[in-house]
Amino acid sequence: MSKKTILNETHRALGAKMVDFGGWDMPINYGSQIEEHHAVRRDAGMFDVSHMTVLDLRGDQVRPFLRKLVANSVDKLKVTGKALYACMLDEQGGVVDDLIIYYMAEDFFRLVVNAGTRDKDLAWISARAQPFAVSVSERRDLAIIAVQGPEARAKVLGLLSPEAADAAGKLGKFTACEADGLFVARTGYTGEDGFEVMVPEAMAVDFWNRLLAAGVKPAGLGARDTLRLEAGMALYGQDMDESATPYEAGLAWTVSLDEGRDFIGRAALEAQKAAGTARRMVGLVMDEKGVLRHGQVVYTAAGEGEILSGTFSPTLGKAIALARVPAGELGAVEVDIRGKRLPVRVVKYPFVRDGAAQPGVLA
Repeated sequence: MSKKTILNETHRALGAKMVDFGGWDMPINYGSQIEEHHAVRRDAGMFDVSHMTVLDLRGDQVRPFLRKLVANSVDKLKVTGKALYACMLDEQGGVVDDLIIYYMAEDFFRLVVNAGTRDKDLAWISARAQPFAVSVSERRDLAIIAVQGPEARAKVLGLLSPEAADAAGKLGKFTACEADGLFVARTGYTGEDGFEVMVPEAMAVDFWNRLLAAGVKPAGLGARDTLRLEAGMALYGQDMDESATPYEAGLAWTVSLDEGRDFIGRAALEAQKAAGTARRMVGLVMDEKGVLRHGQVVYTAAGEGEILSGTFSPTLGKAIALARVPAGELGAVEVDIRGKRLPVRVVKYPFVRDGAAQPGVLA
């Protein structure tokens, strides 16, 4: 039986279409996925992401532990509330999961990991935390509501006390603070500005309803997927997993080969960097009619690749995709759609930024 977030009945009362997502009963849409997508790009939308797993790490050796655990450098985290996007790797350099790390204090860091990888992540992190005497506690008492869009921050701030609104309003991107009993982070997964708010479960339904009254449109997992793909943001289990290194998943920017730090998977990454990667991630746009989907074969002059994430982009009015292809010169690129090879263009992603198509995306 699927697990339910504290907002489950609230979604149903709003007429949400519910689906199983990684063992959770979650809303896919509340009527029109396209309208929900546009609401986030043009105004403000909100997502229940309470299925995500929040882990609090405590102990005198949390920082040394995280220096070992992830490929990005937690030494960048020096100010309370600062956040870092990072990948946990196995010894072969494959991605165990991608996550966000928040610096709370020198003996307290907070992680947010993916819902579908909760069990393996908890086992992976807990086993490796033991030699550092780091305690790992799961915060299932917290709901998470992501409010995203050009008007999202203003609408959240309008619900806070003057003191809390002042603190949250001063947050830079990828930072967080405590405000009115909430953990407010200026992060997101849509390519728009906004907040991801951790809310004690007892306050979650009221906070959601206050956002609704403030004109924030509920949005489901369907819009969340089209938004994140337009923004060129990777999805664990589709765009990356243990079979790909960060260099092969478009995540080289998350790898810090800082001197004197031996993180898990470092040797494999150094060897791959020295030899050169055989595969890379690219963005694709199809100007003809049709939909690009996960698993479709991509034909290039350098050999065959595969579409990892593909969808119709409501903002662009075209099909877009992230694909893993050979690292060589690609030449003319085609995708197999139901036995027909159709032309696509290779473009730099993100496809959309600040609600508009990026240069070169629209032919």
